Amino acid sequence: MLNPIMIIIGVNFLLYIATTISSDLILDMGLWSPAEVFFQYPWGLVTSMFLHSGFYHLFANMMTLYFFGNFLYRLLGDRWFWLIYIGGGLLGGVFFVALGTLMEPNSLALAIGASGAVFALGGALSILKPNLKVYILFIPVPVPLWIAVIGGFVLMSFLPNVAWQAHLGGLLFGIAAGYFIKKRRRYYF
Repeated sequence: MLNPIMIIIGVNFLLYIATTISSDLILDMGLWSPAEVFFQYPWGLVTSMFLHSGFYHLFANMMTLYFFGNFLYRLLGDRWFWLIYIGGGLLGGVFFVALGTLMEPNSLALAIGASGAVFALGGALSILKPNLKVYILFIPVPVPLWIAVIGGFVLMSFLPNVAWQAHLGGLLFGIAAGYFIKKRRRYYF
C-alpha cells in the first residue's frame, strides 16, 4: 500500500535521478539565502525539500524518514503526518533564509534536503514518545528517542556544509506540534 512515506521517498529518488542527469536543477530548485536571492526563487522553499546533494545525503534522510515517519504515521495518521512533515520543512527553510540573511547577509548559500522535515518528525516523536528506545549506529545499547534526536541535531550542527538553521526550524516545529497534539490527546500518550 502506498502511504505518504513511500510517496515522499519515491519523489526524492526520482528527483535525485533527475539531478544526476542535470545538476542545474539543484540551482534552479534549491533554497537560496540571503533573502534578496530567495525572493528570486521563492519556490525553493518547497522544492528544496525533495532534492539531495549525493546518494549518502539522500539515503540518510530517507532512512530516517522511513523509521520516524512510519512510526509517526501509524501513531497519528495522514493529516498530522503531512502537517508535521511539510510544516517542519517549510519552517526549516524559513529559518535557513532568515538566519542566513541575519548572520551572513553578504554570503550566498544554497540549501537542499529533507532534513528540516525529518527533524520535525523526530521532534514530534520526541515529545509524544520521549522514552521510546532506539538504536544509534555504533552505540550498542538503546537510548531514549529524545536523546538520539537532540544528539543528532547537535552533532550535525558542527559538520561543514550543513544547513543547521533548517534542522533547527524543523526540530522546533516538530516539538511544538508534538506538544500541541499531546495536549489535545493527553489520554492517548
